[in-house]
Amino acid sequence: MDKRAAVVLGIIFGGLFLVLFAFLLLAWSAVKTTTAGVDAETTTSVGPRIAVVECRGTVGDREQGIDSEKIVRLLRKYEKDRDVKAIVVRVDSPGGAVAPSQEIYAALKKLRAKKKVVVSMGNLAASGGYYISAAADRIFASPGTLTGSIGVIFMHFNVRGLLETVKVEETTLKSGKYKDTLSPFRPLQEQDRSEVLGLSDDVYGQFIHDVAEGRGLPEEEVRKIAEGRIYTGRQAKELKLVDELGGFDDAVASAWQLAGQSGEPRVQMPPKETPLSLRELMRGAFQGATRGALDASRGAARTGLQFLAPGLSE
Repeated sequence: MDKRAAVVLGIIFGGLFLVLFAFLLLAWSAVKTTTAGVDAETTTSVGPRIAVVECRGTVGDREQGIDSEKIVRLLRKYEKDRDVKAIVVRVDSPGGAVAPSQEIYAALKKLRAKKKVVVSMGNLAASGGYYISAAADRIFASPGTLTGSIGVIFMHFNVRGLLETVKVEETTLKSGKYKDTLSPFRPLQEQDRSEVLGLSDDVYGQFIHDVAEGRGLPEEEVRKIAEGRIYTGRQAKELKLVDELGGFDDAVASAWQLAGQSGEPRVQMPPKETPLSLRELMRGAFQGATRGALDASRGAARTGLQFLAPGLSE
C-alpha cells in the first residue's frame, strides 16, 4: 500500500469514527434528557403509600426482561416498610422461564399474607405473566388485554443440519441414557419425548395448582380452561381469571381502598435505572455486533420447559 492510499484510508476511517462518536454523543444527550424528565415525575416515598412494582418483558431475562431476583428483593423491601400499605404489580409479559415465574409468585403470596396485592395487567399478561398475577388479592385487566395461556411449552431446536452444512462434526460422550435429552445436535427420540412429557405434565400440574390456590378456584375448574388458550380481559373476567376490568389508575385506587386508606392515593413508583454514561454507551455500541451474534446463537439453541405464550413473545 502506497502512502497516498494509507492517507485516504486514514481519512475515511477517521471520518467514520467521528460520525459514530457524534451519534453516540447525541444519543447520550437524549438518554440523559429523557431520564431527567422521568425523574422529575411527582411520586412520594414517605408516609402511607402504594408501592408499584413493574414486571415487563420475558420472565427470566435479566438484561431486558423480568429479573426475578430483583423483583423478589424489591418485594421484601416493601414488605418491611410499614408505610407501604399495599402493592400494585404492573404486569406486561408473555411469560418465560418456569422457576423465576414461581419465585415471583411465591414472593407475592408471602407478601399477600401481610399486605394487599393488586395486579394491573397491561397489553399482555399471558402464561408466566398470568402465573405471577394469580398470586394477587385482586386482578385488573383492560377488556382487550391478552391473558391466560395457562400451560407449559417445550421448545427443541435441532441444529445438526446447520453443522453439516458448515462441515462441523459433533461427538457426544455421556454417562446415563437421558444425559443428552435436550441436546440441539440430534432429533428427539421416543424415550426423550416420553421423559420431557413427564416433566411437562408435572410442571403443568404445579401451574394449575398455584392458579387454583391464588384465585380460590377448584383445580378441576381451572384445568378445564387451562388448555394454553389466550383470552381477552373480558373473557378472562367471565372465567374468573380476572376480577375487574380497568386500567392502572383503577388498580391503584382499589389497592388504596383495600389497604383501608382514604383520600387521594399516594404512589411510590419503581426505582429508576441508573442513567448510562457516555463511556458505557460507546462500549455498548462497539460490543453490539458481537452481542447480537451471541444472542442469535443462544436463541437458536434455547430449549427446555417454559411458561411462554407462543407467538406473543417480545
